[in-house]
Amino acid sequence: MTLTDLFEPSLAGRRDEVGLEWSGRTYTFGEIDQRSNRMAQLLLRRGLQTGDRLCVQAPNCIELIDLYLACVKLGVIFVPINVLYKDREAAHITSDAEPSAFVQEDELAAMTREALLLEPERPRARLSGDSPAAIVYTSGTTGTSKGAVLTHNNFASNALNLLACWQITAQDRFLLVLPLFHVHGLGNGLHCWLASGCRMRLEERFDHQAAAATFLDYRPTLFFGVPTIYVRLLDAAPEIAASMRLFVSGSAPLAAQVLDQFRQRFGHVILERYGMTEALMITSNPCQGERRAGTVGQPLPGISVRLRSGGEVYVRGPNVFPGYWRRDQATRDAFDDGWFRTGDLAECSADGYYTLRGRKTDLIISGGLNIYPREVEELLLEYPGVADAAVVGVPDPLRGELPVAFVVPREGFDPANLDLTNLDAFCRDRLASFKAPRRFVAVERLPRTALGKVQKHLLVDQAKSL
Repeated sequence: MTLTDLFEPSLAGRRDEVGLEWSGRTYTFGEIDQRSNRMAQLLLRRGLQTGDRLCVQAPNCIELIDLYLACVKLGVIFVPINVLYKDREAAHITSDAEPSAFVQEDELAAMTREALLLEPERPRARLSGDSPAAIVYTSGTTGTSKGAVLTHNNFASNALNLLACWQITAQDRFLLVLPLFHVHGLGNGLHCWLASGCRMRLEERFDHQAAAATFLDYRPTLFFGVPTIYVRLLDAAPEIAASMRLFVSGSAPLAAQVLDQFRQRFGHVILERYGMTEALMITSNPCQGERRAGTVGQPLPGISVRLRSGGEVYVRGPNVFPGYWRRDQATRDAFDDGWFRTGDLAECSADGYYTLRGRKTDLIISGGLNIYPREVEELLLEYPGVADAAVVGVPDPLRGELPVAFVVPREGFDPANLDLTNLDAFCRDRLASFKAPRRFVAVERLPRTALGKVQKHLLVDQAKSL
């Protein structure tokens, strides 16, 4: 099944029904269909063909939906880039993906104006469920960014599973505040909306100050968030949940105390699930049944999960990507006899509920976004006066974890004289804001094993005591 097939009952079958609210306006499914058809015609005029890559770096907006659906219909491979990424970070993706076009926010608006002058004829592309729909970049244990190729079948099977297991129907009113450059917003949010035919309000981002007013005005029944969002919502009045049917949390572990506080304040038990870029959704607490605090539930239908190699999660199913873009060795290393090695550690209860115990790597997850320490460490080593560096994550009640950097001054440089303020500015100018260390600690040396490996657990303990 292609995504065009999956979305057809909504885009064609509900043409006259309001499908989207954006920036104070409403759009029917028919209007959304025609807008994306016009955008597809524009891409054709610009020479894009099935199999070409198109990189996009833009915030949530209806124009981004137009462009994504145009790519889906044409068979052009959509390559989203985090809007927080600076030129240094985006350049690797554009170099690796070798796109036929790179669209940013200003150009997207101009393209939309041009596309509205074209006829809304739907393109006809020869695609199958195995055709790539998107390349979403993630990073491995070495910090080298790799593109996970996700097919139409991957996305379609994921959406159909979520519709069935989370009981999403056309009667839902969905509030989407998650970024569409992330699989949580794209593969779960956008796809569940179009596959179910429900009404969706899209926001550019989660706005803590306006959140309560948005809930009360729109009165949603369905909401997806990350733990940071739910911590913020604890400040809101209980009335915001009056219309709600289901709150879902993912992308980072949800603290059991947050789940309990949310239940007490709003009368809803947040449904926590587990997924990743390469496999989309893997497990979920039940919509009907016990949503167990601290766990990510049980495997979704059609998905097999095993614990091997000291508790590492292995996954197999139609949700699992076929491999990394142009990284044959990395793809071979990621699979073992058809099972994808997630790198996550977990335990499983006697009745099948999984509890995540962290990464085999040193991954830091802050506010639902991944931070790979090596990337930050390599940048720190570019700073004059820094001889050595290590970055670790420390627990934070709001964002889950925060990055802390330990830096060793160059020989003859007094740690007390290292200008940490300038070092902070150096990082913030070159990294997305969520990746920049929140604290810098000057030390004489990093603790290392006899073989030279940094003992990061010692640094974590030191950082916690600061």
